[in-house]
Amino acid sequence: MVGDICFTRPWGTYTILEDSQAYKVKRINVLPGKRLSLQSHSKRDELWTMVQGEGVVTLDGLEITFTYGKTIDIHRGQKHRITNTGSLELIFIEVQTGEYFGEDDIVRYEDDFGRV
Repeated sequence: MVGDICFTRPWGTYTILEDSQAYKVKRINVLPGKRLSLQSHSKRDELWTMVQGEGVVTLDGLEITFTYGKTIDIHRGQKHRITNTGSLELIFIEVQTGEYFGEDDIVRYEDDFGRV
């Protein structure tokens, strides 16, 4: 699966850019004022790189300003989420590494859309 595989969520969209046995790459678009669920993963790590917009990443309870060009390293088991605090769509690239990349490796702790 490469490119053009876009999934719509209540907070925006994500597109799978590359999917292999060793890694997965996504472009994630978050609408203004929206945020992803507070979540963790047990089988993968993630590296996020901001390419547009501004937001706040919550990582194990710490809030980190996230702007163009910055990266955030998220390890297995860390609770994390991103909130779009700007007026433009927030876009970041997510690189997943680990042993499994399925959407069922998401444990949700809080969610604005009732998916806990």
